[in-house]
Amino acid sequence: MNKKKLFNIIQIGSKNDIPSFAFDIVIVVVIVLNLFVTFFSTFEQALGHEKLLDTIELVTVIIFAVEYILRLWTSEYLYPDKSKGRAALSFAFSASGLVDLLSFLPYFLPVFFPAGAVAFRIFRVIRIFKLFRINAQYDAFNVIIDVVSEKKDQLISSMCIIIIFMMATSMCMYSVEHEAQPELFKNAFSGLWWSASTLLTIGYGDVYPITTVGKILAILISFLGVGLVAIPTGIISAAFVDRYSHLKDGGNIDDKAINFVTPTLKEGHPWIGMKVGEVILPPQMEIINIFRNEKAIDPKDNSRLKEGDELVIYLRR
Repeated sequence: MNKKKLFNIIQIGSKNDIPSFAFDIVIVVVIVLNLFVTFFSTFEQALGHEKLLDTIELVTVIIFAVEYILRLWTSEYLYPDKSKGRAALSFAFSASGLVDLLSFLPYFLPVFFPAGAVAFRIFRVIRIFKLFRINAQYDAFNVIIDVVSEKKDQLISSMCIIIIFMMATSMCMYSVEHEAQPELFKNAFSGLWWSASTLLTIGYGDVYPITTVGKILAILISFLGVGLVAIPTGIISAAFVDRYSHLKDGGNIDDKAINFVTPTLKEGHPWIGMKVGEVILPPQMEIINIFRNEKAIDPKDNSRLKEGDELVIYLRR
């Protein structure tokens, strides 16, 4: 089996590509098995089954290691515009590459660093992020990433407003309640804990006002807090609606002003393997949608085109 064919197999495949699709299923099953061992080993019922659980974990970790080596070896096809060495480094330091590495490396580190065995076990939770590679090809997951990325400025601004409001309310509550409850409102941080649990509707009830002024202040803060905390939710909700509308109608482009072209990338097409941002088109043309396995994919500049993709290209008259 040549390296290019192996690369196509270990990448996210479609149902029409049986080897690649089967590989995806196997990896998902291995991840689920590994996570099952991680969770089940914390139960008392796991006592007496340690040998079986250790064997399952060892086998799945070895599979993770082999997968990582194969992805590293074939990374030149993932980054065709780079040399083999630079492509390998790009994959190794990418988010998915680091997740793949940390999914198996901490298992073997205690062999060389026995003192850190307990700390290394914490990294086992990183293995669950391997599932994101499978989901990353689907529109629903891409929309989440796009929404957070596009609205990050608004989200950061709203979070700053919430933090400022929490600090102000914590100082107010501390000033009002400190004399009445010095053991609970010892300092400003105690007021901050109350503010966070109130504004975010956690409501632990371990710290609460008992003075009349404190109760009135708490009521006002609760009403204001509901509105403030709803701001990020509104931003994300509106962005979701806009994004799905964009995918559905091709970017809200005026049908009277354009013609649509829908070519399909067949075997040997020069665009296969290229990123959308690398495709050179005339100024009046733009890729506005990609249909892959009957699913719409938003064509970001770093989206890599694959064989069988149906492109929606608009041509402005």
